[in-house]
Amino acid sequence: MARMMGKVALVVGGASGIGLAIVERLAAEGATVFLTGRQAEQVEAAATKVVGTVHGLVADASEPRDIAQVVAEVREAHGRIDALVLNAGMSQPALLTEATPEHVDELFHVNVRGPVLAFREIVGTMIDGGSVVMMGSIADAAGIPQYGTYSATKAALRSYARTWTAELAPRGIRVNVVSPGPTDTAMMAATTDEVRAALVAPIPLGRMARPEEVAAAALFLLSEEASFIAGAELCVDGGMRQV
Repeated sequence: MARMMGKVALVVGGASGIGLAIVERLAAEGATVFLTGRQAEQVEAAATKVVGTVHGLVADASEPRDIAQVVAEVREAHGRIDALVLNAGMSQPALLTEATPEHVDELFHVNVRGPVLAFREIVGTMIDGGSVVMMGSIADAAGIPQYGTYSATKAALRSYARTWTAELAPRGIRVNVVSPGPTDTAMMAATTDEVRAALVAPIPLGRMARPEEVAAAALFLLSEEASFIAGAELCVDGGMRQV
């Protein structure tokens, strides 16, 4: 069943990792997908790799001017956006005593300011009844040493999902959050066996998530199958935060 047939989707931060897995799933389900990334070679490689109708656009997700240009290109080609994924983000550890102003500013600039201002640019081109997924983290409700700032940025997105759902209710636009636990991306593959073991230990299902499993959750929330789900958080964590 092609659940996104005829839909136009934009994945901000879709050139690698979980974002690319979401692009692949949306394209497989029939959507025309636009993906963004900062590195031209990576964007081109991602758009070429995916089977389906996929267009790669080079843009810095934290810069409103870049996103405005992306929106203009999508609008010129199709006149609308049906589904939006705000996935771009970053993580850097720092204890409270090590958290410099630059550390705090950079994480909030990319992880919070970026999605907020990007959505402001995009929402006018979204159809009434459209769907938005923001990429959160189960860290948004956990006290993880060294990751206080990162966790706070993800908690901010969780809060925005509630507010935007209320603000956009007259247009029927649904805003939800997908919050993964440790996920076996290429970035995670570069970690040591000891780090991987420590991350897996508290997961009841005994392994990390696969990117395609996170993508399946995003697809569900973007599709009509989730037509009565709004302002919610869907954790894809193998039970790590649930039990």
